Amino acid sequence: MPISMRVKLAVCLFAFASCLPAYSAMPKSQIWLAELGEHFSAKPITENTAYFNQPLVTDSGVYYTAEVSADGNSQTDLFFYDFQSQNTTNLTQSPVSEYSPTLHPNGEGLTTIVVEGSGKQKLWFYPFDQATKPSRVFEHIEPVGYHAWGSNQDLIMFILGATESAPHTLQYTDINGHLPQILAEDIGRTLSYNRARDVFAFTYQVNGLMWFATYHRESDHIQRFFALPSQVQDYTWLDDNKVAYALDNKIYYRDLNAPKKVHLLRNLRSYCQTSISRLSFFDNKLAFVCHSED
Repeated sequence: MPISMRVKLAVCLFAFASCLPAYSAMPKSQIWLAELGEHFSAKPITENTAYFNQPLVTDSGVYYTAEVSADGNSQTDLFFYDFQSQNTTNLTQSPVSEYSPTLHPNGEGLTTIVVEGSGKQKLWFYPFDQATKPSRVFEHIEPVGYHAWGSNQDLIMFILGATESAPHTLQYTDINGHLPQILAEDIGRTLSYNRARDVFAFTYQVNGLMWFATYHRESDHIQRFFALPSQVQDYTWLDDNKVAYALDNKIYYRDLNAPKKVHLLRNLRSYCQTSISRLSFFDNKLAFVCHSED
C-alpha cells in the first residue's frame, strides 16, 4: 500500500466530548527512534513537551499516540512519522481521544481504542481509504484498554476492571461472534502476537511478580517464561525468540529458548537520562519512550 494511503485516515465525525479525567494530567514523554544496525544512531521523532507515547514501528514509519490541547482541554490523537519524508501527520484530528494504534490484519487500516462521547472505551477500525467510514469492531465489548490481533480473525484484549478494586483481565475472542474468554487477571498493558510461534504474549502478576507469558489458542495453554524486573511491564519482540524490555535507561533481552539468561542490548543513557517504558521494534529500528523528569 502506498505511504500516502497509510498516512491518511478517514476522520470520524463524533459529537464533541471533553477529555476524560484520565487524560487531564498526561505525563510528558518523548519518542526516540534508534537504528540498531552496524552503525548505531538514535534521534527523537517527537517533542518532549507533552504526552508522546505508544509507538508502533512498521515498514514505512512509526504510528503513535500524542496529546493535543485546545481551549484548556487535552485529548489524544493518532500520529504517523514517515521514514521517507521524516514528516509527521496527525491522522485523526477528531474531537475524541484515540490511542493504542495497531495495524489491522487485513492491511487496510488501523484499529484503535476510542474514548467515545459517552465516555465508553471501545475498539474501532479506522480505514486508510478516506471513502470508507470508521466503524466499531465490537458493539458490546468494553471498556477496552489495549489489544493485539492474531492470524485467524482473533485477538486478545486488555479489559479494564468494572470497579476500582476489580482486576484488569486478559480476554480472548474473535470477530465471528464468539463470547470473550477470560484468560488471566492483573495483566500488564503490552499485548502482542508471535506468528512464528503462533502464540499471543502478555504480562501478568502472579504472587507479586510480573511474568512474561504466552497463550496458545489451539491447546488453550498459558506458559510462563520469566519474571520481569519490578515495575517493568512493557516489552517488544526482537525476533521469533527474543524479547526485549527496558530497565531505567538500558535495554535488555532474553531468549525464550533459554529465558533465565539476561543480555544487555544497549545502554541508552546518552539519549534518555530518565527512564524508558514502551518499546517497539521492526527491521532493526527500535522506537522507545523516554519519560520527562517532571
